[in-house]
Amino acid sequence: MPAAAPRILLARHGQTEWSLAGKHTGRTDIPLLEEGRRGAKLLGERLHREPWGGLPGVEVRTSPLVRASETCELAGFGERAEPWDALMEYDYGAYEGMAPPEIQALRPGWFIWRDGVPDGETLAQVSARADEVVAWARSAGRDVLVFAHGHILRSIAARWLGEDISFAARIRLDPTSLSVLGWAYGDPAVERWNDTGHLER
Repeated sequence: MPAAAPRILLARHGQTEWSLAGKHTGRTDIPLLEEGRRGAKLLGERLHREPWGGLPGVEVRTSPLVRASETCELAGFGERAEPWDALMEYDYGAYEGMAPPEIQALRPGWFIWRDGVPDGETLAQVSARADEVVAWARSAGRDVLVFAHGHILRSIAARWLGEDISFAARIRLDPTSLSVLGWAYGDPAVERWNDTGHLER
């Protein structure tokens, strides 16, 4: 465990038309719905209250895709954030914009965390990007906050824990959720996962 024991805070972007419909949204730049903008503001209000206190000194990065960068901006971290392509969502290739039932109709038994996607990123490529984010977070010497997307954030969590990327299938992540990856007894651990309490106010 690094001496400073840095944590990584994960913020998934707010609700979009495609996330609401369950469509795979990779590199298509879908804007937030009004519900998503409201959720982003509530997330920001939460992170600016105690015990977070606005996260002074925390390094912030965001996916450059608009649904993540707008969530970051509305949450009040836009001026501190650096866009980073490593945080972009899984490139779903031929399955972009499709919901799982549509894909299952074409490929019965298909499972993204095992079978991947045609004409997009391989699971190995997604895992390598997740490893890049984990390595950066652990070397930062302080907590970091990232705004990104469901599948890449789940992949980051799997790799933080030292698990194969397929472990991401077991950890659901909702829009505008807050998660924290940290340490327990010197080993990587999940401190908080898929917390959407701010949306229930």
